[in-house]
Amino acid sequence: MKFMKLGSKPDLFQIDGNNNVRYVASELATDLIVNVGDAKFYLHKKPYVAKSWQRAEALRFSPSSKVNAVELFFRTQAAKLFRHGSFPLLSKSACLQKSVSTGNGENCDEVDISDIPGGPSAFEICAKFCYGMTVTLNAYNVVAARCAAEYLGMYETVEKGNLIYKVDVFLSSSIFRSWKDSIIVLQSTKLLLPLAEELKVISHCIDAIATKACVDVSKVDWSYTYNRKKNPEENGNEPNLNGLRSRTVPKDWWVEDLCELEIGLYKRVIWAIISKAVLSNEVIGEALRAYAYRRLPGMSKGMIPRGEASKYQSIVETIVSLLPAERGSVSCSFLLKLLKTAICVQLGDTTKEQLTRKIGRQLEEASPQDLLIRAEEGESMIYNVDPVKEMVEEFLMQDENAEIESSEDIQEVKQIRRPGILSDASKLMVAKLIDSYLAEIAKEPNLPLVKFVELAEMIAGIPRPTHDALYRAIDMYLKEHPGISKSERKRICKLMDCKKLSVDACMHAVQNERLPLRVVVQVLFFEQVRVAASSGSSTPDLPQSIRDLNNGSQRSTKSATTNPDEDWDAVATAEGLKALRAEIASLRLANGEKNGSKNGLERVGSNKMKGLLKSKVLAKLWSSKGDKGETSGSDSSESLGSTNMEEAKSTPSRNRRNSVSK
Repeated sequence: MKFMKLGSKPDLFQIDGNNNVRYVASELATDLIVNVGDAKFYLHKKPYVAKSWQRAEALRFSPSSKVNAVELFFRTQAAKLFRHGSFPLLSKSACLQKSVSTGNGENCDEVDISDIPGGPSAFEICAKFCYGMTVTLNAYNVVAARCAAEYLGMYETVEKGNLIYKVDVFLSSSIFRSWKDSIIVLQSTKLLLPLAEELKVISHCIDAIATKACVDVSKVDWSYTYNRKKNPEENGNEPNLNGLRSRTVPKDWWVEDLCELEIGLYKRVIWAIISKAVLSNEVIGEALRAYAYRRLPGMSKGMIPRGEASKYQSIVETIVSLLPAERGSVSCSFLLKLLKTAICVQLGDTTKEQLTRKIGRQLEEASPQDLLIRAEEGESMIYNVDPVKEMVEEFLMQDENAEIESSEDIQEVKQIRRPGILSDASKLMVAKLIDSYLAEIAKEPNLPLVKFVELAEMIAGIPRPTHDALYRAIDMYLKEHPGISKSERKRICKLMDCKKLSVDACMHAVQNERLPLRVVVQVLFFEQVRVAASSGSSTPDLPQSIRDLNNGSQRSTKSATTNPDEDWDAVATAEGLKALRAEIASLRLANGEKNGSKNGLERVGSNKMKGLLKSKVLAKLWSSKGDKGETSGSDSSESLGSTNMEEAKSTPSRNRRNSVSK
């Protein structure tokens, strides 16, 4: 730390027992009282003989005088010392000169300057300087001394070599050239406003800090703090978790030191750094991330302690306003934590919308757990789904907002749309993300079906190779909401494409009592088609009732018109289902023989499906209603569960249906 010593005389300032009275230990009696708040300073505006120094001069030259020669000598010497400035308290301060000269009555020797910046400690520095006593200036007290000197009017016009001049030289030649001293000085200005601002101490500090932060790392040779250990909750799976970063100077070497600044000054420093356009947006983003984790307790969990929300509003709002506009400047995970914190401290809609848009532009980086945003207090739901819908909408709008070029060709104008900026990989990642997110929020008992469906429909246009994750989410919702109506059950199941279920998912689906029977039949139908395609044979003709059921026909085999909901849950005739079962089984068997040399995984899947098709679980599918020769509108759970006692006794070890969502 830089420092400067002023004066050469011993420090004679003393404090009495109660710490409120300070005086100069001297043989000369004090004749000036300076009140600074609760503290009283007993000082000398002139030597104790100063009031009669002119009379003493006259007596010295009077031959009739009987004054003791020794006394006269000392009086004369004291008067000369005063006149030559040995006690120049008033000669160096225009403010004290004016205060003493305008005083009248008994209080003319008492001055009140309780509003002096820096209080008693700053005034003591100025007083010691006037007495010529040794005083040390450093980064912690230099601004207070500068402001106090300004208040006291200690200018060069009052006396050459005054305190203001010396402090300004120290600031410019030492403090502003030191990285850490500049930060300390900037911190110390908080209690010295607005004078520190008027004197441009703050602006000079900010410029000095910003300039050093933007210096090429190869030229950084000063001390800085960079001992942040890799905190997993802040840094994820970054390298060097058990140690410091690389020994070479990193680009964000300055980040930790600036975390000591309060938010107002921090904002100004970051803006100054950004304005120089030297550092990358990633470095600025890292600085904001580090500051957020340092200043916002519970940031890693997106939770702020109760009762302290208002305390952190300005911090969150400022960090959001400083975020670089460029995509990827900060991680999506950090943005989501910042959004959760913004909701927790009850920031306005503008700030939350700004964060939501930023998250939407890099949504593929998020994880399902990151998207679990807790609803505000008083809400019936646990999680708030609306922000996630807005993020998905923002993500998809990136393609919709692709520019349209116009090219003129003689008499016609053609509009050519540029390819969307979103890659297929990004879209697929978001689709998988939302499928997994739906499975998480499906456990919410108060989640309305419409919110689940609307979010799923937003990504319905994104092709993905499998719908297993979506099936899991649908199954979880059906499990947690058993009381939904048949039409609602139909609506949610239509989100899933049965053709895109894996073998394991198909096996689970045909045993799932929560699914409508139509879905089970569709799964079987498309499994038959897949088996036929893999075996190289054409798909056999199916009974008309199965075709009607799979195609969503609203006509049953027995009736001209039926209720749509009943048709959704209806089951084909026993003959038709038996035909379907036999056909799939034969195809599976044929495929197994034909492809005996295929890899083990395919053979296992084929064998599993053959065993499933032969099991009595499927027998329940058509035996429950096939014997009656008519369709029904009962739920799948009821249909699949209605077996006769004889069947139950004959198959005590039949397979039970389990949910993948358990």
